[in-house]
Amino acid sequence: MKRISIFDTTLRDGSQGAGIAFTVEDKIKIAKALDSFGVSYIEGGWPGSNPKDELFFSKMKKLGSLGFKNAKLVAFSSTRRKGIEVSEDENLCAIIKSGVKTVCIFGKSWDLHVKYALKTTDEENLKMISESVAFLKSKKLEVIFDAEHYFDGYKSNKEYAVKVVQAAIAGGADTICLCETNGGMLPSDIQKIVRETISLFPKIGFGIHAHNDSGCAVANSIAAVEEGCIMVQGTMNGIGERCGNANLCSIIPALELKRGYECISSKKNIKKLSELSRYVNEIANLIPDDTRPYVGNNAFAHKAGIHVSAIERNPETYEHINPVLVGNARRILISDLSGKSNVISKASEMSLSIEDTAAESASEKVKKVIDIVKDKENNGYQYEDAEASFFLIAKKALGSFKPFFSLMQYRVIIEKDTDGSIVSEATVKLNVKGKEEHSVAEGKGPIDALNNCLFKALIKYYPDIKSVFLMDFKVRVINSAANTAAKVRVLIEFSDSSKSWGTIGVSENIIDACWQALSDSVEYKLLKK
Repeated sequence: MKRISIFDTTLRDGSQGAGIAFTVEDKIKIAKALDSFGVSYIEGGWPGSNPKDELFFSKMKKLGSLGFKNAKLVAFSSTRRKGIEVSEDENLCAIIKSGVKTVCIFGKSWDLHVKYALKTTDEENLKMISESVAFLKSKKLEVIFDAEHYFDGYKSNKEYAVKVVQAAIAGGADTICLCETNGGMLPSDIQKIVRETISLFPKIGFGIHAHNDSGCAVANSIAAVEEGCIMVQGTMNGIGERCGNANLCSIIPALELKRGYECISSKKNIKKLSELSRYVNEIANLIPDDTRPYVGNNAFAHKAGIHVSAIERNPETYEHINPVLVGNARRILISDLSGKSNVISKASEMSLSIEDTAAESASEKVKKVIDIVKDKENNGYQYEDAEASFFLIAKKALGSFKPFFSLMQYRVIIEKDTDGSIVSEATVKLNVKGKEEHSVAEGKGPIDALNNCLFKALIKYYPDIKSVFLMDFKVRVINSAANTAAKVRVLIEFSDSSKSWGTIGVSENIIDACWQALSDSVEYKLLKK
């Protein structure tokens, strides 16, 4: 099995993405997770460029062996500046001071950049590259050389781009990484240039560093590997500057599961990929992309009835891999497009019983559920992320639902003083086990007050709801043409530490939409209990 080194640059190149700002603690957490997952290299940052990265490397140094069990920690920098001795370059000295054993430095391989960005001669640039690599090698460091803008440079001036690679090799570089920095190349470009370059230097290992500006970063990386590259640089979830870097969450399973390459320290760790993707999103404070290949929440979601019917017989009909292999799961969605197969599959998944009875056949019960879902969705409901609410309407349609409480009345008051202070107060009157429960509670907002009031009224009857807490809250206007009288859809996600569930409410009144979602959440928790 051919080994491919995965070089993760989430903490360096990924941090350059818009809206991403890792703290030192964030970087350490992600670095440890990547090491545990089993990548080969983790690029921690540029120690000569900012105090945060310097502090990161300092803290990693204190952890001993730079804190890793599987990966090599990498410090990043540029070649020496023009017109100075290499030993006097502050950036290169900062790399040595960081204590790492592996470094990655970049140099210009496009003569356009040499002229306009560096404002120096082609010859001086070649000296900057070879001398910088040789200097770092003299310090007993492993050196990865990033040939920046290599593909654009090769197309523009092939002879000079090749000379840049020669200069890095002459300095003693261990690996040459060909960088597709502007992200505009297509796979055919990558294949041709990688093939021709590797043929010129058969004794050196090459890598690929792709950006996603043309949407081809993953395809370009895979194409480069198939042409002989033995290192892939990328980021978790493809985060990075502009349109992002090559997404390792797609590259790793593609190479491991579909091409038989060995990319991480243990093949069984690939089952942790979806969890790692979510973990990085959480720390980066990014909304997960549900459609992300392999690891997205909808990567193995099926809505059309004909699809569900087929995968029930053979999952290969509509799934390119078993989702379990990457730590993901199949999802059967319920919507107005659902057929009998969707409802039966979902019912089985949620332990809903649909047996024949004297009064009704199973087929009639399923039709009743589908009809209710279609009617609800026609009025703005959507059950793809509100499976708990679907569970409740299915129970009601099947005649197996017994409510734990019923609403008699609620009222919400919001007061704002002249000094700007806002107070929200809710009053709820419920029928619980034949008794009238009347409670009053305040909150930071009207929804918080209503939720506090609901829990206050029920907790003495159902103490298990004490463990329930809100995780996410989303509001969407459905028919915006109606302006302020438009319907709104409220989706709320709750959890009790062991399980999470989503509920939905729809109304022209946002408070009432919230009440529907809040009460569904409590009913679901109690039913599951």
